Amino acid sequence: MRRLIVSIFFMLAGAGFLFSLGVWQVQRLGQKEAELAAVNARIDEAPIAVPVAPDPAKDAYLAVTAKGQLLDQEVDVLTSRVDEGPGYRIISVLQMADGRRVMVDRGFLPEKFRATPRPALETTVVGNLQWPREVDSFTPAPDLQARIWFARDVPVLAKQLHTEPTLIVARHTDGEIAQMEPIPVDSSDIPNDHLGYAITWFSLAICWLGMIGTLLWRDRRRTV
Repeated sequence: MRRLIVSIFFMLAGAGFLFSLGVWQVQRLGQKEAELAAVNARIDEAPIAVPVAPDPAKDAYLAVTAKGQLLDQEVDVLTSRVDEGPGYRIISVLQMADGRRVMVDRGFLPEKFRATPRPALETTVVGNLQWPREVDSFTPAPDLQARIWFARDVPVLAKQLHTEPTLIVARHTDGEIAQMEPIPVDSSDIPNDHLGYAITWFSLAICWLGMIGTLLWRDRRRTV
C-alpha cells in the first residue's frame, strides 16, 4: 500500500509539472501574439528616412523611405517560390543623395529573367529595414564567380558590396522593371509554436493521469 501511495504521489507530481509547462506555453503564446501585433503595426507605419546608424535590435521592421540611385552593383540570392519555381532575390546598392550606400532587397526575379538588363535607376524606395537570420551550418558558401549567394547575411553582403550593413526590403520601388516582384516584409519569419507546445504538454499530462487511473484500476482488481 505504501508503495502504491508513493507511486501515485510521484505520478501526480509529474502530471502537475507537465500541466504547468502547458500553462506556461499558453502564457508565452499570449506574449508572442502581442509581440507579433506590435511588429505588424510597425511594418505598416508611415515610412521615415533611414536612420543615420540603424540598430538591428531597435530598428528591425522599421518602415523607411530612401531616395537615390539604384546602381548596377548587386548580388543574387538563390530562392524559389511555390507558384513560380526557382529565382533570385536581387540585392542592389542604393546610393542616396548624401552619399550613403545601403542595400535594397528589390524582390523576386524568376530565373528565366536573370539576364534582363537592370541599368542604374534614379528612384525612391519604400520598404522596411531587416536583418534576416538565414545563415546556419548548412548554408553553402557563395559562388562568387556565378554571383550566386544562398542567404541574406547583411554584414557579409555589405562587405561584398561596400555598403553600410543596412538592408531595405522593398515594398515599392519607383520605375522598377516589370519582371521584379517585391517580397514585402511581414511577421511570418518570427516563429510562434507555443500553441503546439501547449497542446503537447497538456496531452502528456492527460496521458500521465491516465497512467495513474490504470495503476489504481489494476490495484483495485488485485485486491478484489
